Amino acid sequence: MSEALARARRIVVKVGSSLVTNEGRGVDAQAVGNWCRQMAVLASQGREVVMVSSGAIAEGMKRLGWSVRPKEIHELQAAAAVGQMGLAQIYESKLREHGMGSAQVLLTHADLADRERYLNARSTLLTLLGLKVIPVINENDTVVNDEIKFGDNDTLGALVANLVDADALVILTDQKGLYSADPRKDANARFIDEGQAGDPELERMAGGAGSSIGRGGMLTKILAAKRAASSGTSTVIAWGREPDVLVRLAAGEAIGTALIASTQKLAARKQWMVDHLQLRGTVVVDAGAAVKVRDEGKSLLPIGVVDVQGEFHRGDVIAVRGVDGAEVARGLANYSSSEARLIARKPSSEFERLLGYTAEPELIHRDNLVLA
Repeated sequence: MSEALARARRIVVKVGSSLVTNEGRGVDAQAVGNWCRQMAVLASQGREVVMVSSGAIAEGMKRLGWSVRPKEIHELQAAAAVGQMGLAQIYESKLREHGMGSAQVLLTHADLADRERYLNARSTLLTLLGLKVIPVINENDTVVNDEIKFGDNDTLGALVANLVDADALVILTDQKGLYSADPRKDANARFIDEGQAGDPELERMAGGAGSSIGRGGMLTKILAAKRAASSGTSTVIAWGREPDVLVRLAAGEAIGTALIASTQKLAARKQWMVDHLQLRGTVVVDAGAAVKVRDEGKSLLPIGVVDVQGEFHRGDVIAVRGVDGAEVARGLANYSSSEARLIARKPSSEFERLLGYTAEPELIHRDNLVLA
């Protein structure tokens, strides 16, 4: 795991409410500034970093003068709306101090369950990373209630790691990592340095609720690591106030609890597409496009498409067939069937004239293709 982190190019970092808000006393500018400094160091090393930050509700509670977390959903949503202002402001200012651009991205689980919105979110995040901008992501607590009611942003961190094909997920918390039992109650509790993500024994060890500020206990982190592992991303759970924790982890130092994904990242992503997505339509491609996709591992460009069959939407899975009818591949469509018919046999330079806008140059990106 240490070697994997040292090689990691794309890292998702998740920080919890108690860390971000110094146990509910408001956004901790010094702590956020410290993480932002470390993220800037990682960026200078050529790494891409995505921050998933809790803390909006806790900051909103502080700004509204509430000392006890409310139970009414509409009050929690109001606190999130107020607190999100301060949360975004502090990340933007601290990252700018270190010469880094930032972007606020609010997501819901529904955004990542819907295939079209999934592709939209993925395209936006990858574009931001390509522009050397650090996305700061939070659950859009003002419009949803599942996250407010049942958990913290650990699950969101795992979903984002899957979304951007992260090499590693780092969950920073107010604990050193996972113990075999609660060390406050069991003198024989041992620290777990490394384990296999998805091991049921880890879930047994990790029982217990979160703090009074956040709602994510160690169990949500273990389950998040299990979810991230389904796409081949390994996870580290570490103390967020450990000096230079992100820089040291990226240098290969063993800190916290490492939970290893058993499946390679690319294989896991392809398997997810094969297992969970239903075929919605077909595009027929010429011989040249078939060779580029099948033999050269290239994306499918609309200029190589000779026919579009069936009706599908952006984000649907479609088959790619040669003119002989044999299936070459299948993957997630960046355009609907009606749009694909307009841009078939056309170069990307004509997309804006034909569609009224320009999106991706590919009909199916190679990362979203599974060969037949």
